[in-house]
Parts: sequence; structure tokens; C-alpha cells
Amino acid sequence: MKVHAFLATPPSRLIERLAFDDAQRFRHNEPQQIRAWACEIDCLRSALATWADALDWDLVLEFPMLRLGRRIDAVLVSPRVILVLEFKIGATRLETADRQQVWDYALDLQDFHAASRHHPIVPILVATEATPGPVTWPMMLAGATSVIDASAASLPAVLRALWAAAPAGIPLDTAAWAAARYDPVPGIIDAARTLYDRNTVDDIAQARAGRANLGVTTSAILATIAQTRAQGGLHALFITGIPGAGKTLCGLNAVFGAGRATRAAFLTGNPTLVHVLREALARDAAGIDRSLAAARHRTKTSIQALPAFRDHHIAHPGHHPAEHVIVIDEAQRAWSAAYAITKSQSRAIRLTDSEPGHLLDIMARRADWAVVVCLIGNGQEIHDGEGGLAEWGAALASRPVWGITAAPGTLSDATRRQRLPALPGLVTEPALHLDVPVRSIRCPAGTSWVDSVLRNDAPTARAIAAAEGPLPFVITRDLSAARGHLRNSAQGLRRAGLIASSGARRLRADGVGAELPHMDDKAVANWFLDRWPDVRASDALEVIATEFSCQGLELDFAGLCWGGDLIRGRDTWQIRRFAGTAWQRIANPDKIANRINTYRVLLTRARYTTVIWIPRGDPADITRLPADFDAVADFLLGCGAGTLETPPPVPSMPEAQQALL
Repeated sequence: MKVHAFLATPPSRLIERLAFDDAQRFRHNEPQQIRAWACEIDCLRSALATWADALDWDLVLEFPMLRLGRRIDAVLVSPRVILVLEFKIGATRLETADRQQVWDYALDLQDFHAASRHHPIVPILVATEATPGPVTWPMMLAGATSVIDASAASLPAVLRALWAAAPAGIPLDTAAWAAARYDPVPGIIDAARTLYDRNTVDDIAQARAGRANLGVTTSAILATIAQTRAQGGLHALFITGIPGAGKTLCGLNAVFGAGRATRAAFLTGNPTLVHVLREALARDAAGIDRSLAAARHRTKTSIQALPAFRDHHIAHPGHHPAEHVIVIDEAQRAWSAAYAITKSQSRAIRLTDSEPGHLLDIMARRADWAVVVCLIGNGQEIHDGEGGLAEWGAALASRPVWGITAAPGTLSDATRRQRLPALPGLVTEPALHLDVPVRSIRCPAGTSWVDSVLRNDAPTARAIAAAEGPLPFVITRDLSAARGHLRNSAQGLRRAGLIASSGARRLRADGVGAELPHMDDKAVANWFLDRWPDVRASDALEVIATEFSCQGLELDFAGLCWGGDLIRGRDTWQIRRFAGTAWQRIANPDKIANRINTYRVLLTRARYTTVIWIPRGDPADITRLPADFDAVADFLLGCGAGTLETPPPVPSMPEAQQALL
């Protein structure tokens, strides 16, 4: 609304409207929230009432930030600058966590809101009862600035000073601002939180015109679930996609969006993904209408460990599963029959078939209907025994009762392990393939570049870099510089962390030896969900996550520590494993593919930038020869990767403008 309309509307009417909108989502209004709105409105009226310049500006209250599952308290849109206000009612201190929150709101507008990208966005933290110190004024260039501290008393002067200092620049159409496209691309944790609140994928990721996209794919999945529920029977769906295209997001939407009457579960063999998603959802739910313990218990039905689901039902052959729908994350990583039988010989629950065979038989126990949704990641196999699509094909070939719908690429992959046979009744559906990367915020071509690099195709990688650059990959030989850049880049609530291959055993010689234990639920939850100054958090940049810890999850900024397990040979990649005191060459084709895929996983974890630290090595240590690492750095630079540069300091507001206060 216009500021003059805001000032002319009785506060009680404004609160009624806010309460009505809020109730549509949360179904009830907390008394403290209503009191907070009253205080915020009072602060804004005091700041704007006698300011003639601002009367035709636009004021948006409770602007929804769907990527974060939150709302901005107020956005004041002027013709020169966008002011983002977060109120902490009754607060006497300006807390660092609150500054990060409002800063993240401004960064979110910068990245995802079409009408905000070319204008200064100033985040303002208003701790109503605080006494702010001297203001460090930013130079207002396009994009998010640093945070300005204010109180209820100082807010009027702060707003006027910012308006006076704002450059004319490109005029901002204030009336069109609220209606402009806001296309947030959530991280997987934020997406899970939003979907768990019964939003839909369309709320958090807009369709990309002319390309396969999240909206089309999730609609196809839900349509198949609805059709199978209506007609009965058994159906298997195979969803493919490039790394970072949103397969996990589609799977979560199928689980949370299938309808309350349909029991559905998200199954993954990745324990880190289970721990992190469960804990993130539980922390959000706790305190609303249940304890943290109760919230954790509830999330266990939606997010389940695949081995636990499998073993429970094998141990109880007479029971049918409660779920009608299971979504299997990274289904190509399911165990082959030979590996499953051998691996389980000494276990309490022995497997007699491949994991695909067991899972299909478990779901077939339902006499009414069941759907198995398989999410297939191209080039994501990283462990021995992972059978790929071939094992699913073998299992389905001996179980003709299952209907099958699959993305077309599942039948044509050049690698036998990643190919379904031409099964009777198999139907292909192009909508089941995701080829639009949504993880990489600023360079969608990053995934294609990684693929070219790992295929040893330097000319194609250089062409991608020339056409799409600058790439979100930068090289440094200095670990301290990498850490410094990551700390400076991870602004607001953006998260940084160090990652490395589990085979990079000699990184410990450079002081990188603390590895995140991916089976420890508390450790991984702390690493992915807590924040610095908690030294257990990823932001501390002390503990590295391997491919087993970070596959399926992501960071905003990743520091990839390159190991000696993948070096350059004679014009190609050479894969090694460390045994005893020396490196050994790997010749097994599957093990070579798994190690290449490990670096594919690591190179595609970042939403913004991957800083690749390549050690300098030590000529006195035969396990860390400088020539090995120099060759890797030269190859990546030759493929178009950038070099790490320290950004120049942002100039402060001129003293003449400070005098306005």
C-alpha cells in the first residue's frame, strides 16, 4: 500500500488484515504476534507521519520469503532505495543473529526478486529499546548493503539519512515492486521446511519457460499417484536429473503433497540426509504445538532411513507397510543382489535379493495400491555394490505385475549399469527428467562444466566458461586464503563449509584431518544446522564433510579440498587409493567411476561459489609431490576456472552525508 494510505488506515484495521492473512497459514494467531504488529505499526507511523517525501512510496508489511519460510516485517520501497526492516519489539540489544536474519532477507531480494536486482537494498535492524552505537554508513550500490542498526527513537532519522544519501540511479517503479516476479530457489533444508508446512513446490520454485522443470515433474508424479490410488495396482516411477536439478525437492513434494489421506515416506540410504532433514523439521515444529522430542518423533514417519525400513519389513513378512507411497532418494545407489547377499551374511537380517527386489516385494504386500518413486542421479554412484538402474530393471523384469513409467534417458544411457532394459509395458514420459539446474544460483552452466572437466574434455569446458562465465569455481593454493574468502562470502544466513573426498587421506599433512562422522546424527545436525561461533558448525571451517556426508545436501559456499586420490596422468585423470604408506593405482572400472563421481558430488554442492583449494605439496614427501597438484591446478585453470581474488573493501558513506544525522 502507499504510505499515505497506511497512515490513513486505523491501526486496528491493519492488524485485522495481517491477522487474517496469517491465519490462512497458521490457523491461529498468537497474542504476542498481534502485540508485535501493533508496536511495529506504531514505530512506522511515528517514522513516516511528518515526512512528505515518503507519502507516495510503497510499504509492504509481512512480505513472504518463501525460500526461508518466513516473512519480512516491513519493506519500504522508495524511487531510489529499498529499505528492509526487521523489528525486535522490546529488545534492548542489537544481536548478531538478528543482524544476520535481516541481512539474509536483503540478500534474498537481491538474488531472487526481479524488481530489486538493480537497486540498493538496505537491511535495517530495529531493536526498539536499544541504544545503537555510531552508524557505519554503506555506499549504496546495487544489491544488499551491510546492516544498519536502529531503535524506535532513531528510526526516523536513519530513514531520512538513507533517503538523502541514496543515488538517483535507475528509477524504481514503487507501484510495480510488490507485483514483480519473486522466484526463490530454496536449499534442500529450506525447501523441506516449507513443504512440511503443506506448501507446494510452486510456492518455492517457479517453472522455467520452455524447459523441464520442478512444477511439471512434480505434477506428473502426483498425477500418477492419484491415478494409481483411483485404479489400484502397483506402479514404479523413475525420475532422472542432472546434479542440482531438484530431484530431492520433487521427492519431498511427493511425500508432503500427496494428501493427508495418503501415507507416504521419503527413504534414503544417506544417513546424513536423514539426520539433517529430520532435525531441521523437528526444530521448526517444536514450540508451536509440541515439544522437540514429540516433533522429532513425528518427522520419523516422513523421513526414514532406507536400511531400517527394508530390514523391519523383511523381519516381519506377514505385515504390509503403512505407506502407500515411498520415494527412494538416489535409487541408483541401491545394492546389487550379489553385494546385498554378501554384505548381510553376518547380520541379523539377511538379504536374499537386491535392494530393489526387496523394496518392490515389500510394497507389493499392499492389496490395494502402491507407488514407488525412484529418484535417479546421473553419475552419483560413489560406493562399492551400488547396482544402478540395471538392478531395478532386473527386479522389475521378474515382477511383471508392476506398471512402469520412466524418463526417456533411462533406456538410452551409454553405461549398462545406468540403463533400464526395454521392459514390457514400460512407458516413457519426458516430464520425468529434470535438466534445469536450480542449485546453482548464478551460473546454471556449472553442472555442464563439471561434467566436461571430469570427462577430461578441456575444449568443451573452456567453451562453456567462455560462453557462460564467470564460472562459480575459483582456484587457490592457500588454505588460509580459502577460509578467509569463505568467511567473507557467507553473509547473512548463507552457509559455508569445507568438503573433501573420503579418499583424500594425505590432506592431514596440511592440517585437514578432522572428518565429520556421517553416522553420528548429532554431529551432522550440528554441522549443517548450527552456526558459528559454535565450533561444531560448518561455518567454523574446521571439520570437513566427505561425499558420504554431503551428498543430497548442499552449502551456499563450499571449500573443496582437493586430494591426491584424483590427479592428472598422461593427459587424463588418474585415480588412486592410499594404502599403508603409498598411493596405489586403481584399475577396476566401477571403482574408477565411483571416484570420478565422488568429485562430481563435491564439485556440485555449492549454490553460489566453490573455492577449490589445491595443496602445494611437499617435494620431500613422495605421497604429496608438488608436480601432481600443479598439474591439477593447471588443468582446471585451462578449463576456465577462475583464481581467488580478494574483493576490494566497500567504501563508506561520505562524511557530508553522515552529517544529515
